[in-house]
Amino acid sequence: MDKLKELRIVDNFYQTSAFFPMPTILASTISPNGQTNLGSYSLCFPYYIAGKDYYAMILMSRNSSNTAQNILRTKKVTLNFIPDKRKYFREAVRLGFPGDTTEEKMKNCLFTLVDSDLGKDRPKIVSESFQVMECTWDDSLEDAYLDQAGQLEGYEPPYRNFNGITSKFGAHFILKIDRILMEEKYNNAIINGIRHNSFPSVPVDYGYRDSTNFWYTKFRKPIAEKIQAKEGDVKSVIYAASRIDPDVKFTDDACAKLTKIPRIFLKAALTQMVKIAKEEHITLIDEKALEIINDKRHKEKKK
Repeated sequence: MDKLKELRIVDNFYQTSAFFPMPTILASTISPNGQTNLGSYSLCFPYYIAGKDYYAMILMSRNSSNTAQNILRTKKVTLNFIPDKRKYFREAVRLGFPGDTTEEKMKNCLFTLVDSDLGKDRPKIVSESFQVMECTWDDSLEDAYLDQAGQLEGYEPPYRNFNGITSKFGAHFILKIDRILMEEKYNNAIINGIRHNSFPSVPVDYGYRDSTNFWYTKFRKPIAEKIQAKEGDVKSVIYAASRIDPDVKFTDDACAKLTKIPRIFLKAALTQMVKIAKEEHITLIDEKALEIINDKRHKEKKK
């Protein structure tokens, strides 16, 4: 362990005691005067990703920030993912400076704001975004609805563990994703198939900051690494497929095309395929039938 040296952990450790790559987003919320406020955030990550009746992100914030106070009051927030342009990142750094009122920070804002068609109670959307998530705070978790806006000098205990006011100066928000909007070319890429040039230019906050600078890395084209099918994978697929439904069978050639599905997801994928096969009155899933089934799966995903 001579190569690795222990570093003291201090407040905001992800910035001061580590190099931690993170997204760069703008959270839009509605201020008391009805104006949309933009706040810059990196501490925003997927939270509920499967097995729940909704999907969610988690946003971490100072509880006195405009963003946190607005979420406590309105429950609505929109996560705007901006592309990698130096002028956009420079503006995001400006918008992230603490202490400014909404009127002060938004006076000469570089970004273009457009109305959401979900309703007037929704924050405006940053039109330069390549991806947008319109969200509602689930304040039912941990009875977080009891936390109210208005305390800008810090909150007294008791604190929530993971949702709402979590410390004197901190807050966590579990955000239900109401919908995801995406620039058309990236939307089409996800539905029709990803290539190396299908990815948006995404700025990545490097994590570390000092008293003078924020640091981020410029976007470069991603590199694809083939998923290697392990020996015996075809036999595993054949074995699993033969036990899904006695009325629908898979050919060995069809199973060979399914080896890239991770084993943990294989049963669920095969079950969905059998369901679609029955809807299409298919009793033997061969390569041709598999194309029909996958086409329907893609159309359902698009919906």
